Amino acid sequence: MKEISIVIPLLNEQESLTELHEWIKKVMDQHSYSYELIFIDDGSTDHSWKTITKLQEKDSNIKGIRFLKNYGKSQALHAGFSACIGQVVITMDADLQDNPEEIPELYQMITQQGYDLVSGWKKKRYDAVFAKNLPSKLFNAAARVTSGVKLNDFNCGLKAYNALVVKNINVTGDMHRYIPVLAKNEGFNKIGEKIVQHQARKYGETKFGMERFTNGFLDLITIWFISKFGKRPMHFFGLVGTVVFIIGLCLTAYLGIDKLYINTTGRLITDRPQFYLALVCMILGTQFFLAGFLGEIILKNKSKKSKQYKISETI
Repeated sequence: MKEISIVIPLLNEQESLTELHEWIKKVMDQHSYSYELIFIDDGSTDHSWKTITKLQEKDSNIKGIRFLKNYGKSQALHAGFSACIGQVVITMDADLQDNPEEIPELYQMITQQGYDLVSGWKKKRYDAVFAKNLPSKLFNAAARVTSGVKLNDFNCGLKAYNALVVKNINVTGDMHRYIPVLAKNEGFNKIGEKIVQHQARKYGETKFGMERFTNGFLDLITIWFISKFGKRPMHFFGLVGTVVFIIGLCLTAYLGIDKLYINTTGRLITDRPQFYLALVCMILGTQFFLAGFLGEIILKNKSKKSKQYKISETI
């Protein structure tokens, strides 16, 4: 068991890897930490893996995982979390924009102050204002409101975790942005934040474009829905379906009473727009209700194959 596991996902960062390794090693040696450094090569097309291999030959603390192709940062983090053996897990980016000098304080916040997760906050950034800073602020504001997790910078790659957290969350898709939310949903509520130093990019170009913010908002809606209704889909679909169906039923009753007793010589029911509105409401209501019912059946079948709980400790 190591004191610290440092998990670094990367894509085409060959220029920065040697310098980053030396910087991390210097910090670790200064504080006499036992550590492992796990590089996850997410399908790089440059010489990143060759560089990692050479570094590993010189430093036994280094581990490397190489993907067959580019699967994304979430999958890279998942692989790193599965492989790590440290009591505290630190994640950071490989582009030298995250400062390894922050690691000792992050480690102490987990081990001494009892945080489950500490997220970095790049309060002063060296990114383009309109391309990254402004969209990032809007994204973080929406994430705070939707998730209830009061962090200023969800997307900061520099984070520290108690090992129990990373072993009990499942990071898939593009959910790496919402690891604090995933942790909260699993019962890890002591989530802190630390202002960290942001470095200007030294080599290469950013791997993320504006589409990451669009995808981020869509993922935010997904994780909100799953966290709120993932274990009880009927509570959402059944409620919506019932309300919509009742609206359709009331409209149908109104049309029937009006035609039979009030306006018997008026136009045909099928000539009235309310008829089609009632028909659509009843069909949609039935479909929503069936979606919730099928969701419950799928969930029940899944629960028979996998445990629906996680154990933190036994004596």
